[in-house]
Amino acid sequence: MAASGALPGLFFCFSAMLLLIFVSVSSPTWNSISFLNANQYAFGVFGYTGSKVQVGYYFPLPGDINTGILHSLTFVLILYPIAAGLSGLAFLFGVCGAGYHRAGTVLMTLLAGLATLCTLVAWIISMSLFGTVRNRLRSEGINANWGNANWLALGALVALLLGSCTAACGIFGHYRDRRSRR
Repeated sequence: MAASGALPGLFFCFSAMLLLIFVSVSSPTWNSISFLNANQYAFGVFGYTGSKVQVGYYFPLPGDINTGILHSLTFVLILYPIAAGLSGLAFLFGVCGAGYHRAGTVLMTLLAGLATLCTLVAWIISMSLFGTVRNRLRSEGINANWGNANWLALGALVALLLGSCTAACGIFGHYRDRRSRR
């Protein structure tokens, strides 16, 4: 290994990538992962149970939850797959940084920081969006509960935060081949 200091950042970026992929394939693709469960519906990044896969959607439930603002906020959920792609690129550059050159670790740090920012914005908006919908549905007498995608996204956010910090520290690791020194 050329730089063992880059390995913790590499691990955290890979973990965040996996968690963000799970969040991205939530309902309607994978109904076991959702942001909000209400009646028979599970709401995810690209729709809800029984809907077609799409960016941005209206909620199929009664009440004042289909406002223009809430509909517009469902478009922002596309940041989760974007953050998954950025963390995947950070992981790939981290592999290059851990094995070959410091530039890979620098790029891993930058991409992990950008993925952290995307995930933070997406998580704040998704918690606000689905929290508002949950409260409005409960005031209508409809049982609505948080799904597990919220906590998977929070885990990815923490992993990316740790990954970008440890990758930044990994930039200063030792990159010279041990056999070439005498």
